[in-house]
Amino acid sequence: MFEQTFKNIDDILHKDAGCGSELDYVEQTSWILFLKYLDDLEKDRATAAELTGKTYSPIIDRDYQWTVWAMPKISTSNGGGRSEVLDHHKALTGDDLTDFVNNRLFPYLKKFKQSAESADTIEYKIGEIFSELKNRIQSGYNLREVINRIDELRFRTHAEKHEMSHLYEAKIQNMGNAGRNGGEYYTPRPLIRTIIQVVNPQIGQTVYDGAGGSMGFLCESFNYMVAQASAKGKGLSTKDWETLQKRTFYGKEKKSLAYIIGIMNMILHGVEAPNIIHTNTLAENLADIQEKDRYDVVLANPPFGGKERAEVQQNFPIKTGETASLFLQHFIKILKAGGKAGVVIKNTFLSNTDNATVAIRKTLLENCNLHTVLDLPGGTFTGAGVKTVVLFFEKGKATQKVWFYQLNPGRNLGKTNPLNENDLAEFVSLSETKGLSQNSWTVAIKDIDQSTFDLSVKNPNKKEEAALRQPQAILEEIKALDEESAEILESIKSLL
Repeated sequence: MFEQTFKNIDDILHKDAGCGSELDYVEQTSWILFLKYLDDLEKDRATAAELTGKTYSPIIDRDYQWTVWAMPKISTSNGGGRSEVLDHHKALTGDDLTDFVNNRLFPYLKKFKQSAESADTIEYKIGEIFSELKNRIQSGYNLREVINRIDELRFRTHAEKHEMSHLYEAKIQNMGNAGRNGGEYYTPRPLIRTIIQVVNPQIGQTVYDGAGGSMGFLCESFNYMVAQASAKGKGLSTKDWETLQKRTFYGKEKKSLAYIIGIMNMILHGVEAPNIIHTNTLAENLADIQEKDRYDVVLANPPFGGKERAEVQQNFPIKTGETASLFLQHFIKILKAGGKAGVVIKNTFLSNTDNATVAIRKTLLENCNLHTVLDLPGGTFTGAGVKTVVLFFEKGKATQKVWFYQLNPGRNLGKTNPLNENDLAEFVSLSETKGLSQNSWTVAIKDIDQSTFDLSVKNPNKKEEAALRQPQAILEEIKALDEESAEILESIKSLL
């Protein structure tokens, strides 16, 4: 049912003059979904308070509650029973609805950012979301239809939230596929889950993504830790649950829409008030990072091919305009000693000979144990058009040798034929022992060029294919053979 509801919402938004793209659909669905989620959260909190004999104070004032402005209902008889239906006398629609949303609701919700006790509260997240977004649905009649549809959704049980999180992920994936850079919003979930499995974060550790996007790494890390606790047969204790909710996952995101989507995605996955900050991670000076700012685990897919201004580059000891290279310096610095990382980066990082890239490779190899490099095939990221690798490293000791794995799924990857977890199964299995195979090999750091630290992916188990010759060279060889044949024929004629 939820899937059909989402489809109906997209159809409604498609008709609205203010929503012209897949990004608009996700953005506008997100803020309305969030308010419906908030209404169900308040109901759950009120029920819990009643069971313990306490009085619950709502987060949202009465005039701005979902059941007052969005879906006021009346009870009616229904075939011998009772049901609640929309009260059309009280429900706003048309210009009255858009006027209330734009001029009263949004300004009211924005104020929560200033009045919240701290940034890790649901109140602060409300203020942040409605400071960054605006209602783009121009028709109050279309907005009424969307609200009616979203009211059909429920966030009360674990199963309902689980289904909603899957549908929301699908919308993020579609948004990524629709854009020029699919990797900007959506890292393939089979790849994320594989990276997390190899890094293996544990409850009690802190997990950080400074290039969060839709927060896929943090969402999947949450799922992984919950599943690990269940697999051990003990489940999550109250203390473990509180740790996962408040002191485990940390993210940063520069772009407003991605930030909102990331918060909503984490909430739907079960993290009630995500520790996500809307900021440019690279604006932070590396020299200012203290021990208290560091994390146990870094998982990230920084933007491909971005360029940063000179003033941003001044925050880094190794100056470069390449966004991903600046992020990598940030991740190395922000890891705790003994901390572990899995970072996606363009494969050219391994071989580029510019001074900055060589210096960053040297820093990585000297300060961290780069134990594994996963070489991904083209097409892994829909629409991104670049080849990437995943760097797995631990901070605190220099690299002695690197285990490479070249992923070869045996087919061309793309939008209709995406990467799946079966493709990655051999990598996961071999990564535990750093086993050798047709697709994997080990390189000792002492054997590489110590002036460039070139780590190019060159699989020694595969025969080099003969280089294709230029057409001119082929024609010249044909001409030479023709001339040789003519000479032989003349020789034969002279013997006759």
